[in-house]
Amino acid sequence: MADDSKQTDVGARYARALFDLALDNKAVEAVENDLKALKAAREESADLRLAIASPVFSAEAKGRALTAIGEKIGFNRITLNFIGVLAANRRASALPAITAAFEHLSAAYRGVVAAEVTTAIKLTAAQAKGVKAALAQALGQEPEITTRVDPTILGGLKVKVGSRLFDASLRSKLDSLKFALKRA
Repeated sequence: MADDSKQTDVGARYARALFDLALDNKAVEAVENDLKALKAAREESADLRLAIASPVFSAEAKGRALTAIGEKIGFNRITLNFIGVLAANRRASALPAITAAFEHLSAAYRGVVAAEVTTAIKLTAAQAKGVKAALAQALGQEPEITTRVDPTILGGLKVKVGSRLFDASLRSKLDSLKFALKRA
């Protein structure tokens, strides 16, 4: 598997190029919606995740798969061209990093702060609303929240805002306790 920091750097460069192109064409919102739809498709399909990440599949096959998905969903022409170029340049595996970087650029452009909330189970609408209100109060500006489910945190939540991570997960509390007991 590729180095995550390298993928992030590649993702940031490609995301910046895509964002600038979308901005020039007044299509930032459309492209962001396309990337979010592709992200949802990746999260739902293990086959798609494998096809994008695996070096077994050729760049052409990845490009055909991504373009077919984009056409079926109805992606903007900019997004379709971009995912074609991405696959041709053998960078399809950087798609998650590109999507995350693009979302951050778009949020900054709109003047909102992006926050990723990770929980052990899916939040109800009321819980999500409460988390959003608490973040708005703590950050002093309106957050745009994306949620992720990770059962390995056991309970509680993790909130990532920019480079800051607030970890109130049960897993981290147990790890801290385990470390403290080993030192005693």
